Amino acid sequence: MRPSVEAAINMHPIARVLLGKLRDENTPNVLFRQYLHHLSMMMAIQALEGLHLENGEVTTPLGVRAQVPFILESTHAFVPIMRAGQGMLGAFQEMIPGALVWHMDMDRDEETHRPNFRGSKVPKVISRGTTCYVLDPMLATGGSACAAVAHLKKHGAKRIIYVAIIAANAGAARLNKEHRDVKIHVTAIDPELNENAFIVPGLGDAGDRQWRK
Repeated sequence: MRPSVEAAINMHPIARVLLGKLRDENTPNVLFRQYLHHLSMMMAIQALEGLHLENGEVTTPLGVRAQVPFILESTHAFVPIMRAGQGMLGAFQEMIPGALVWHMDMDRDEETHRPNFRGSKVPKVISRGTTCYVLDPMLATGGSACAAVAHLKKHGAKRIIYVAIIAANAGAARLNKEHRDVKIHVTAIDPELNENAFIVPGLGDAGDRQWRK
């Protein structure tokens, strides 16, 4: 059974083209970062679709007062999993420039494929009204994703949204099973993992693809 995720953006032709460019092994790192940013912008629009808007008022250039909606930016926190998630952060910040940013540093053991938690900038107490958006291009085994979500919950997070570019079916299913209250947004779900726990067909190591050729 396919996990419960929001993957409708995969139907948009621009998203499909950008994803194809990310999958291409011949895409150089500078363009990979660019395509990742553009696709992350589309993901941000989808992931932020349900956010609450406040009512406000502005003066237009004609000197007329107009009722407008606005975002209470300090009630949103972006949590990129370093280092690959850094490539998604800028796109989300363009949508909510005043959002909080809490980097989370993790890598994986190449033998066990389990996550190694290196630390984070998550505060000791997360306000109950804060929505946390975990950003990581790849949702493979689900180990890092579940560890990140558990860490946020430990510090009080009540509303968490997980955003990835590509998920393996097994990883998305694991995150959905262990944290059913977390909404998952992806562009595509790939069918399997290889012997090294990389997503297949995937796009390789998203961190290396951004900063090393």
